[in-house]
Amino acid sequence: MVKLFEHPLSPYVHKVKIALLEKGIPFETAVPDIFAGGGAEFSAANPRLEIPALVDGDVKVFDSTIILEYLEDKWPKPAMLPESPAERARVRMIEEICDTYYEAINWALYEIRFFKRATGALAETLTAKAGEQIAGVNARLERELGSREYFNGAAFGWGDLSVLPAVNAAALNGFPPQAGSGLARWLDRVRERPSIQKVLASAAESMAGFEMLPQLVESGQFVREYRDHRVEWMLRSGATQVVLDGMARRNIRFSVELA
Repeated sequence: MVKLFEHPLSPYVHKVKIALLEKGIPFETAVPDIFAGGGAEFSAANPRLEIPALVDGDVKVFDSTIILEYLEDKWPKPAMLPESPAERARVRMIEEICDTYYEAINWALYEIRFFKRATGALAETLTAKAGEQIAGVNARLERELGSREYFNGAAFGWGDLSVLPAVNAAALNGFPPQAGSGLARWLDRVRERPSIQKVLASAAESMAGFEMLPQLVESGQFVREYRDHRVEWMLRSGATQVVLDGMARRNIRFSVELA
């Protein structure tokens, strides 16, 4: 059976789990203790110690996009990608926007609201900035959706499972799609899919005890990974001091060195 190393809150994990469920691929999950090295099986599956990582017999795959490609190659039915090369490129570009630009905004909002990296006027400024950015990217996604029922076209697929984690997280953070918009109607529709309901329910269950996270972050017991697009968001949005403070307190981390 396929094994997926995950955390239920990860948007990258959400993409993979939705694809597995939509394709009807049996799988088991494990949440690695990354702060303790993740364990031999996990570190062998992903030397970067990042989730998701997938193990299928002797095959080990990391990075959510590469995992989706592997699943599509090995279990092509039902297809998650559209048929034409142009449409495949279109939904992959949508995925790229959501994986980098949109994910960083949501991630920063969690840093501010749940982990209390910023408070007072700085928190208000950063939250407002994030809201403006979400409005912009949602407008872009609205145009991408157009008159289609799904981002993939006539059927749910790759584009939709890539957009759902980002738009849903923004909505939970208080920045939903504009009421009555095509994006809002799409979100309501896809939330009714059994695969997405299962993934979102698992995420909600994992949030028990989150009220203790600010104290755990402050003490250095909970260390968040700052990488590429996330660091960029902090620097270009006026939160450079948040990064410097986290480095000084050792409650942020960067990608591991490969050996």
